[in-house]
Amino acid sequence: MKLAEFNSADATLAAETLRPCIDVTRWVDTVAGARPFASKDALLAFASQAASPFTPAEVESAMAHHPRIGERPTAGTAEASMSRSEQAGVDPADTAVAHALAQGNREYEEKFGRVFLIRAAGRTAPEILRTLNERLANSPAEEDTIVAQQLREIAVLRLEGLITE
Repeated sequence: MKLAEFNSADATLAAETLRPCIDVTRWVDTVAGARPFASKDALLAFASQAASPFTPAEVESAMAHHPRIGERPTAGTAEASMSRSEQAGVDPADTAVAHALAQGNREYEEKFGRVFLIRAAGRTAPEILRTLNERLANSPAEEDTIVAQQLREIAVLRLEGLITE
C-alpha cells in the first residue's frame, strides 16, 4: 500500500493493514491514529517509538501468533505469509539444522514457557541456531527484554515491507 493510501484510509482499513505486523491493539490504534505521516521514514520511526515498550501482556498476546523457528505456518493469512518469508533463511531440507532447531525450541519452551522468537529476516539458519543456544543461558527477565525488542523489530520490518512511498 502506498503511504498516501495508508494516510487517507479509513480507520478500519488502516488497522487491518497494521495488524499483520503485530497483533497488539494499542500499537495498531496508536499508529493508525497518528496519521497522516509526512514520509515512510516518519511512519517507521513513529511505529518503532509506539512499540517501546510493549507490556508483558502485549508480548504474550503477540507471541500467540508466532510459529516456532523452522516450522513454516501454512495458513493463508498475511501474517503467515510474512512469517514464511522471514524464515526463508531456514532450509527445512537441511535436516541437521532442522533437528538442532527443533531440539533448541523444545529446551527454550521448557525453560521459558513460550516459543523462541527472533527477527529471522536476514539471518541464516546457523546464526539463528547460535543465537537460540546463547539465549538459553539467559534469565527469564533478560529474555523478556529481548523478546519485546525482537517483536518491535519484527513489527517495524513488516510495516516497512507493507508501505511504499
